Amino acid sequence: ASFLKVRGEFIYMTTPRGVVVVNIDNPTSPELVTEIPIAGARYVDHMFRYLFVTSDKGLHIVDVTEQTAPKIVPDAFIPLADAQNLHVARTYAYVAAGREGMAIIDVKNPERPSVFKMETAGGKITDARDIVVGSTNASLFAYVADGVNGLKVLQLTSPDLQPNFYGFSPAPNPELIAWWKTDWPAV
Repeated sequence: ASFLKVRGEFIYMTTPRGVVVVNIDNPTSPELVTEIPIAGARYVDHMFRYLFVTSDKGLHIVDVTEQTAPKIVPDAFIPLADAQNLHVARTYAYVAAGREGMAIIDVKNPERPSVFKMETAGGKITDARDIVVGSTNASLFAYVADGVNGLKVLQLTSPDLQPNFYGFSPAPNPELIAWWKTDWPAV
């Protein structure tokens, strides 16, 4: 299965061999630009100059400053056993990491990412397949499609959880606040 992200006039599309970059400046005549060789590529997200790619091995980071000549950032890799979809928000990448739960990766310096926290909500997230992060007022939330377990909602930041959570990107402090058991796998 392929997944794609549009960034300006470029499409980044995952394939089993890597990420295909297509120029769609002229949408009636798209042009193949290049392929980023990340075997087992699954999902992509981007922020500023970087493309974040999950694969069957983990999280990879690619410098796309020059979109026609992307470069895999050496040593900017976080191994994860079952990395699925991801959402990059400010200085963190939130990765649905299958049986490992939600991986919170510090990407303040995208060329030197590090694991901030692996979150399973006390063993209640065991099949994370997709994730979206959004904010409401003074709080940040993660919505996790947890496969056979249904939908999980985690509050990542709030005045109650973190009295000093001010600034551009406060450190997340996840707390499971809601859970809806679906009749089918939440993907």
